[in-house]
Amino acid sequence: MHRTIRPLALAAFASFLLPVQAAAGEPEYLGGNPALPFSDAVRVGNMLYLSGKIGNIPGTLELAEGGIQGETRQTMENIKAVLERYGSSMDRVVKCTVFLADIAEWASMNEVYVAYFPTNKPARSALGSSGLALDSRVEIECIATVEEVPK
Repeated sequence: MHRTIRPLALAAFASFLLPVQAAAGEPEYLGGNPALPFSDAVRVGNMLYLSGKIGNIPGTLELAEGGIQGETRQTMENIKAVLERYGSSMDRVVKCTVFLADIAEWASMNEVYVAYFPTNKPARSALGSSGLALDSRVEIECIATVEEVPK
């Protein structure tokens, strides 16, 4: 059976979408190292999308000591610093994706991770991978809300 979309229904649907698109605004590409092919974060409207962070000591390519827990702690501190730099905070994170070099380290990573979200727990996915930047044990990317930019 073939259904025809009536023009009135199509117009109503389009009028629903237009305010959503207008509210989102243009992407703002924030920070990053010019030698790397990505930004620290991208802001669209009141949403902040962070690139994946690993547990390197800021300003170096050296990973934090302490295995998965040391790297997770440093990763979370790196995330916290980027969030604060661009007008957000850990309590405004709504979604994280965790990449683990070894999924068997999930419980050890989680012991550190949960300390950074004592009240509001963001949605989260976690998965194992076959390799991460700098041979790190963990990489985490986040999405957070920010205050609207005044117009």
